[in-house]
Order: sequence, then C-alpha cells, then structure tokens
Amino acid sequence: MTGRLAPMEPVQADSNRLFELRIYHDLPGELPVMESRFREKTSKILARHNLNVVGYWVAADASAAENSFIFMLAYQNPEEAKKSWAAVRQDPEFQDIEKAEQSEKTLQRAEVIYMRPTDFSPMK
Repeated sequence: MTGRLAPMEPVQADSNRLFELRIYHDLPGELPVMESRFREKTSKILARHNLNVVGYWVAADASAAENSFIFMLAYQNPEEAKKSWAAVRQDPEFQDIEKAEQSEKTLQRAEVIYMRPTDFSPMK
C-alpha cells in the first residue's frame, strides 16, 4: 500500500529526441495557398537546413479541414531544433516567404508544440 503513496518519478525515453508539431490555422479559403507555398518553396527550404519533416497533413474534420495545415518535425535533440530554425530564419528565400505572408495575410495563428517521446512510445 505504501508503494502507491510514494511520489512517482516522471518516466521518459532514453534519448533527447524531440518532435515539433505545428498547426497553422489559416484564414478561411487560404488553405490552398498554404499548401502551395509549402509544396513549392517552404519544404525545400526546411530540407536545405536539415529540418526533418515527418509529414504534412490537413485536418480530416470538415470544420477544421477548411483552415488547418499541420506538420511535424523530428530532431535528435533540442539544440538541433534551435540551430536549424535559426538557419531557416536567416535564409533570404524564407525571409521572402515571410514578407509574402505579411502582405497576403493567409495565416490567422500558429500553434507550436514541442514533444518528447515517452519510454513506451513506438516512435522515439
């Protein structure tokens, strides 16, 4: 009985691997613009700066599908994530995309969630 009352230590995977989930909530009708931008430009920039994209998705839920562009990245450790994103932000082609976003206003808001795998996660 006392074992159940003892404080539990958080359990985590053996590695420092980090995942990043990004959900871009686009303004209504702008999802095709976001998909096109990633298909033609952004995905190439991310690859050039060693950002390992696990996948790109759009929401299957009809209400969210109209404006949700989702992608996930994987890193060996948190430092790699910081270094890679810093390089992307300095890339002139990426800066042009950001300027286009400022003028076109396709993005309503972005959610960024960093995740670490649990010790029982199939993906580590």
